[in-house]
Amino acid sequence: MSIHAENITWRVGKKVIVDNVSLCAAEGQTLGLLGPNGSGKSSLLRILAGLRRPHAGRVLLDGQPMASIAKKQVARRVAFVEQHAGTDADIRVRDVVKLGRIPHHSPLSSWTAADDRIVNDALNRVEMLDRSEQGWLSLSGGERQRVHIARALAQAPSEILLDEPTNHLDIHHQIQLMRLISDLPVTSIVALHDLNHAAMFCDALIVMQKGTVVASGTPDEVLTEALLREVFKVETRIETSAWHGKKHIHFI
Repeated sequence: MSIHAENITWRVGKKVIVDNVSLCAAEGQTLGLLGPNGSGKSSLLRILAGLRRPHAGRVLLDGQPMASIAKKQVARRVAFVEQHAGTDADIRVRDVVKLGRIPHHSPLSSWTAADDRIVNDALNRVEMLDRSEQGWLSLSGGERQRVHIARALAQAPSEILLDEPTNHLDIHHQIQLMRLISDLPVTSIVALHDLNHAAMFCDALIVMQKGTVVASGTPDEVLTEALLREVFKVETRIETSAWHGKKHIHFI
């Protein structure tokens, strides 16, 4: 067991945003979160990352309540990539990615050659090593997203949570990123809008609607024409792809 959420509820004022949600992401699994805008996916991810305290329920890491684990210990193992993260400071790309190493250092420890190797590897994985000396403000939205993912990889997490990570990316980098996430030897929980990416790259799916879980299971079990009609209000035809053997969704 890696991340386990038990009966999570979170609200803003009287409005319930996440309503009694439970899930379990096994070690090494890629779990996709699907749902329309406003279904609670982003809020749930922030709770799972330890950035928000639920009003009810709890999050466990390997069976231990996250609330009982020191924040620095959580930061060493759980990386979070937000949908809209930015800065007005024109710092170097390399320096953004180096932020991922902060949880692994004490105030008096020095930067090491091993840290440099980890940062370079993270930049290389997202095809940004050749841009490492550029300023942040010179990057496109897609390039900034790839740098944020490199920062998360430099954290060397055992769990990585990503909120719409393919936003702003071109098709090549969308596929590259989803393949990278699914191949990482870590537990990944990814909020997605692209249903075909979910079918191709996720081991399991959870579908949310109005803050609650309405379906969970493998992509084959979850992605049905009836569910997509009910939850997403779209008409589809679902076939098995001759190319990759996974479900492929055609929108009518």
